[in-house]
Amino acid sequence: MNTSLSPRTVGIFLGVAYGILIRVSWELDELKNVGDLVTISFMFLLPMVIGYIRVHFELKVIPELTKRKAIVIAWQPIFVFLLASVVTLLEGSICVVIALPAFMFFASIGGVIAIYLNRIFRKRKQQTLLSVAFLPILLAPVELNFLHLSKTYEVSNSIVIAAPASVVWSQLANVEPIKADEWSCSLTQLIGVPKPIAANMVVGDGDMVGAVRTSTWQKGVEFNEIITRWQPNKALLYRFDIDPNRIPDHALDKHVKLGGEYFSPLFGGYEIEEDGNGHTILHLKTTLLDNTNFGFYSRIWGELIFQDFHQSLLHLMKQRAERISHPARTNPEQSLAEQFCLS
Repeated sequence: MNTSLSPRTVGIFLGVAYGILIRVSWELDELKNVGDLVTISFMFLLPMVIGYIRVHFELKVIPELTKRKAIVIAWQPIFVFLLASVVTLLEGSICVVIALPAFMFFASIGGVIAIYLNRIFRKRKQQTLLSVAFLPILLAPVELNFLHLSKTYEVSNSIVIAAPASVVWSQLANVEPIKADEWSCSLTQLIGVPKPIAANMVVGDGDMVGAVRTSTWQKGVEFNEIITRWQPNKALLYRFDIDPNRIPDHALDKHVKLGGEYFSPLFGGYEIEEDGNGHTILHLKTTLLDNTNFGFYSRIWGELIFQDFHQSLLHLMKQRAERISHPARTNPEQSLAEQFCLS
């Protein structure tokens, strides 16, 4: 009985093994100048190599493999690799969700490249495979030492509230404990980002600039916001004062940890505007620091996550302010999605 592994199985196994080897190695302190997980080499080149390996071995079985099929089968080791990363606690759900689209896309590119290079270098397929496998390893040190794409950008959202500005303002400085049914179902909640619980500060009669507002989230997350502008019924702005040591390791993946090495909010706050019809427009903005080299990809995720979070927070403020201004109103029934989030 023939017990040898098929080329297809070998392709999946070697792709996953290559990914785990790089993943574990680049996490070691001894190799911090050689490779890092928050690099182009890991996020984009690694999945390209994994996809290349998978299709390289598939071509041994189907020499005339189409590009369409190569694009799809290149995903197989990617799914196994990410699943193994979660099961072994190498990665948390947030990082996996963020990485998945990029990994699938670049694995497909690697699969298509494998078709072309195997046709061009018919007699040197193994040497070509090794050359491709060494690409991330060779380029990562160059990236770490010479490529720094740190940037800041602002995310802002607004909501119209059927309540006076004074009522809306009363909800901002101190946020009473948030009940489960007050927080709308959101992407951030589904991917594992802790929900806010409350925010507290001591409010006096004078200028509150320099006062400290403490925000508390689930999983023991706590950080301060130092007031930089205090204009009753107009604006409450602050800068974030986040001590990474006050963010438990289990609360957020360390690569997206608030106040961490790669990603952190810098400034934020609320601004209030009256529309002349008895309604109030509440604006919420956050300025973010992105220390990754992912460019537009990390910005897409940063804006998506913070806009989603902003919308949930603004919806909470709207719900509470309108309940005060219109106590006779009843809340609409929860959607199925919201019921799922509460379950």
